[in-house]
Amino acid sequence: MNEKDTNENNIEPKSYRKAFAKALFSTVSSLITAAAVIVLICNFVFPLFRVTGSSMEPTLSKGQTVLCNKSGDIKKGDIIAFYHNKKVLIKRVIAASGDTINILDDGTVELNGKKLDEPYISKVSSGECDITFPMTVSEDRYFVMGDEREVSVDSRTTSVGCVAEENIIGKVYFRVTPFGSFGRIK
Repeated sequence: MNEKDTNENNIEPKSYRKAFAKALFSTVSSLITAAAVIVLICNFVFPLFRVTGSSMEPTLSKGQTVLCNKSGDIKKGDIIAFYHNKKVLIKRVIAASGDTINILDDGTVELNGKKLDEPYISKVSSGECDITFPMTVSEDRYFVMGDEREVSVDSRTTSVGCVAEENIIGKVYFRVTPFGSFGRIK
């Protein structure tokens, strides 16, 4: 073995270490960048929320994680997430600006003089209500209710009232967890 062979053997492990360190740094950088992009998308385009109560049963259950879409038009029947007293609430849009809503003593909802077809509720209930009906929804506002009317605190109370457009985070449209219920929300 000559001196040249010995020097080459000494150099090779260092070059392998450098190559490994460079590849490791590149991989970690890529993972951090991908994670940052995912966090930005989740916060600004498709935020995730965990359902904490039972006011949207049977459509949404406590503990489920749902995906929200910040873009898109909000229509009657859509489920929305919105800010209320530094909390995020999830409710169904029943009426929009200019609509007249009436809730009868038995809990039946009338929209613009016609009984509202509500296949998403399990039973009719007047629930907590301290506003006077009929009422017309103000401009840039939405009247919202939970699907489980007996326990939902929603636009039927002065504490929540009609939801201002600027407080709406977006439309809830996809169930992420638990995986057995993964899929689009109707």
